[in-house]
Amino acid sequence: MGTKKIKRIAVMTGGGDCPGLNAVIRAVTKTAITKYKLEVIGIADGYLGLIEDRKRVLDYTDVSNILTIGGTILGSCNRANPSKYPVETSSGKIMYRDISGKCVERLADWGADALICIGGDGTMASAAKFAKLGVTVMGVPKTIDNDLPGTDFTFGFDTAVTTAAEAIDKVHTTAGSHHRVMIVEIMGRYAGWLTLYSGVASGSDIILIPEIPYDIDKVRKAVLDRSKKGKGYSIIAVAEGAKPKGGKMTIAKKIASSPDPIRLGGIANMLAEELPDGNDLSCRAVVLGHVQRGGTPTPHDRNLATMFGHTAIELLMKGTKNHLVVFKDGKLSSVPLARIAGKIKTVPKNHPLIRAAKAVGTSFGV
Repeated sequence: MGTKKIKRIAVMTGGGDCPGLNAVIRAVTKTAITKYKLEVIGIADGYLGLIEDRKRVLDYTDVSNILTIGGTILGSCNRANPSKYPVETSSGKIMYRDISGKCVERLADWGADALICIGGDGTMASAAKFAKLGVTVMGVPKTIDNDLPGTDFTFGFDTAVTTAAEAIDKVHTTAGSHHRVMIVEIMGRYAGWLTLYSGVASGSDIILIPEIPYDIDKVRKAVLDRSKKGKGYSIIAVAEGAKPKGGKMTIAKKIASSPDPIRLGGIANMLAEELPDGNDLSCRAVVLGHVQRGGTPTPHDRNLATMFGHTAIELLMKGTKNHLVVFKDGKLSSVPLARIAGKIKTVPKNHPLIRAAKAVGTSFGV
């Protein structure tokens, strides 16, 4: 499959949705059609569409006027893992089976010479397996968490930072009016990029991220010290994956059928209960949730997504395969999928933004 000339490509969006997906689909499809006269197949709902044989041909008009629209016209799914797909047995029990081979056969039946996978770490882990099975694959890094290795930024991240920062900006006014501690819970899973960038951008007083386990006494002291200095309120930006020193992340629930069964959440409410310990602190928790995933992509994300989509096609047509398109040190390039599969990129403790935040008085709970 990977050795013959590419005439038809398939494109899919896997995992959770995020702003900029449509911009990538547009760039992939238009570049493929106008420059290389390729046929483009759009797979519905990520790997689920590949498993269930759901697709449609994308033409030029299908992807016109979608650059600024959030979400994905192809749909997505974050529970369909070809390597661990739930199948009901004759006895009614659910067994998990690896049906990656059947997916490879499906692509061959469709006549797809290459597969473009737009997604995050889970999507790329499956893409890397397809590559081992002989599929010509090209990955495009998508996630609001910005936690994919090899690239400085993923598309969707800038929009989510903007959304979260604007939400925290609004929280400032009600916190000030009621003299409260407002604890804003932000997505990001096991990495603190989204919380760090939105927290600094919004002037949050305390920022708690997974990479720097916090001391609850230090967090409480930071709030009380502000109060003593006449600061009537405090804003805490906390990543859903933040954890206390010696403690564990707060898990909201587990979904056995998901490639990543753990769903983090609840840390903001827990902090709101713990901080008023024999003091008169009035605390409220705000969980931004899926609002961070939605909306119109920022111009930065539209541009980045467009460059990613275009580069994915260019690399494929030049013979590069089984790579992830990346933006590193101001340049577009690619890295082997095998090198990044199953890995995440976390925030270095000496990151310049952390150093700058500490210099202006921001506490990280340590």
